Amino acid sequence: MLRSIRASLKRANNSASSPSPQLLRRSYSSESAPERKVAVLGAAGGIGQPLALLMKLNPLVSHLSLYDIAGTPGVAADVSHINTRSEVAGFVGEEQLGKALEGSDIVIIPAGVPRKPGMTRDDLFNINAGIVKSLCTAIAKYCPNALVNMISNPVNSTVPIAAEVFKKAGTYDEKKLFGVTTLDVVRAKTFYAGKAKVPVEGVNVPVVGGHAGITILPLFSQATPKANNLSGEDLMALTKRTQDGGTEVVEAKAGKGSATLSMAYAGAIFADACLKGLNGVPDVVECSYVQSSITELPFFASKVRLGKNGVEEVLGLGPLSDFEKQGLESLLPELKSSIEKGIAFANQG
Repeated sequence: MLRSIRASLKRANNSASSPSPQLLRRSYSSESAPERKVAVLGAAGGIGQPLALLMKLNPLVSHLSLYDIAGTPGVAADVSHINTRSEVAGFVGEEQLGKALEGSDIVIIPAGVPRKPGMTRDDLFNINAGIVKSLCTAIAKYCPNALVNMISNPVNSTVPIAAEVFKKAGTYDEKKLFGVTTLDVVRAKTFYAGKAKVPVEGVNVPVVGGHAGITILPLFSQATPKANNLSGEDLMALTKRTQDGGTEVVEAKAGKGSATLSMAYAGAIFADACLKGLNGVPDVVECSYVQSSITELPFFASKVRLGKNGVEEVLGLGPLSDFEKQGLESLLPELKSSIEKGIAFANQG
């Protein structure tokens, strides 16, 4: 099972072919991989638990630090029994947050609450924004050089909040702050492959913009392999389904949950790409919501080349279809509003 997960991680990162298990063992041996500490903040939650499992399975991780306000000792004990390289430690409560963060190379933040029935988007925003603000204050203090992978929603606002917190602390490095939009890419690949009837392992689809509703813009005109059997209506429907993927899961779970498993998988894929970049693997490219100058907005998701310092290069949008150009124009005002909302929250009080 571990081999198949490793092979899946490799395939998901668009390698030409899956290496043999023997090659995997050699290339991932602990002797050749540097020591890397990954901290998961919110590790006892719906996303945090499967994400902790997937990071325990990643042989590039040497130390796995699991933090939450409750429940982490049990999660840490559980995953620590898995016979893979990383040592696992669990931390619980605010007084242990510093210890959880010290020495981290990557901090992944799935902390926060999912939207519950009767809860408005503003309710959700205020709770999660407050959580992110306090966690980022601690990151600035205890591991200011770590790469920060933001999963907590709304990502369009929580990344600007994190940036403002780090600026105030004097630790902000735009190369080291990422909004994880990988789930949009994972969905776009899956839905495209199903409709185009091509093997999903070889599919790549860039997704740009933001990470909510119409701000999610899959660039199916740049999808590979090219599918000539899809009509304009098909592409519109695929775009809408990618944008509404989260709602599709919430409705299927009948109000009893959200996209936790697929989000954990996407978070693990992006963290793996960050680890490879830190370790000097060349040409690691993933889509991510980062500080950007490719539009007039200060933050935007597009393809990013990852390296030893985090963002090596923010890549341009490339040629867009007329439908995609229209989608880009439509998303900009909404994304601008979300960014401004995050900045205002970070600077109040």
